[in-house]
Amino acid sequence: MPLTQEMSSSIISQFADALEKNVDKIIEANNSDLLRMDKSNPMFDRLLLTEDRIKAIASDTRHVATLAVPYSNVFEERELPNGLKIKKITVPLGVVGVIYEARPNVTVDVAALCIRSGNAVVLKGGSDAKDSNAVLVEIMRNVLENNGVDKNIIQLLPAGHEAATQLMDAVGYIDVLIPRGSKKLIDTVRNTAKVPVIETGAGVVHTYFDKDGDIEKGKKIIFNAKTRRVSVCNALDCLIIHSSRLGDLPELCVPLATKNVEIFADERAFSMLENKYFAPLNHAEKDDFGREFQSLKMAIKTVDSFEQALEHIYNYSSKHSEAIITENQEIAEKFLSSVDAACCYHNTSTAFTDGAQFGLGAEIGISTQKLHARGPMALKELTSYKWIILGNGQVRES
Repeated sequence: MPLTQEMSSSIISQFADALEKNVDKIIEANNSDLLRMDKSNPMFDRLLLTEDRIKAIASDTRHVATLAVPYSNVFEERELPNGLKIKKITVPLGVVGVIYEARPNVTVDVAALCIRSGNAVVLKGGSDAKDSNAVLVEIMRNVLENNGVDKNIIQLLPAGHEAATQLMDAVGYIDVLIPRGSKKLIDTVRNTAKVPVIETGAGVVHTYFDKDGDIEKGKKIIFNAKTRRVSVCNALDCLIIHSSRLGDLPELCVPLATKNVEIFADERAFSMLENKYFAPLNHAEKDDFGREFQSLKMAIKTVDSFEQALEHIYNYSSKHSEAIITENQEIAEKFLSSVDAACCYHNTSTAFTDGAQFGLGAEIGISTQKLHARGPMALKELTSYKWIILGNGQVRES
């Protein structure tokens, strides 16, 4: 049985308190993980825990504790002509397995969301974050034990590949498996797992600066989407610009140069930026489009029409997050209705693709598939439903 709403609220709030009380212990474990990773690795920033980041994780965790539990809600209810009373109610998925890489914050986010949604969770983090994950799980399991709750509703598997294989084969033990990480990881889980999988996708993210785009808005949005946190899946990978606005491209890119963003530009964009962009500038190769950089690197593609922009996104999008910058409302509405992505933006940064930013408290991941869940997945997406049928002796005629 799931914990009561009051009990799960208390426990999840205690998770947050315990994280803040153990900041030094968490950072010590995190430092041992960081020592094993090259600082030039794009995953280094994802792995890094600071006091501020731990406080932010605690804050998101407290928010989860305030959200209504998503189970036992009635979807629909009616009485049939034969007198049967029928209703459809939400229920927890059961045991949720999550395979993820160097993101120790995921350990806490997932555990809090699973407990709030009435699920048990089996965590399989990457070897890069094994010490960080171990101390975070230890802290949360201690809270469970102190409250008389079975600590085994949160399980952390060993970091090796053998444990991942066993998790993917755990038919009858794992109700659903959610991979969160690189395209390689997601593809491996989708192609190998024998248990049901909810796929979260890698982020190949585009922003289209339309012929009617506002340059001041564009500068802020592009800079934020690219540089806020380069290693996350909602970071900008490719700026698409209408050819009529190429003259504004150097100004649009001025803020990027302050962060030394390396640009891979097509021929027309390169010609416009040459000797005007004072940071690394390269001619784009074909493989630079459709590439998730996860670093201070970005591609630029020039198009001659709105339709060409849509075509480029169609060819290279991972269906994660896509944005348009334009003052033309008709074009904006066409973009939002035409682009096939989990999150579509107008005149704002794709950095907002995040469960906490959407008011969900935290997230399990960003689903790019279309069955069951799409976009940031949180409490509601960790439930299924069942039918309850109440009778008074009715039998079905042959």
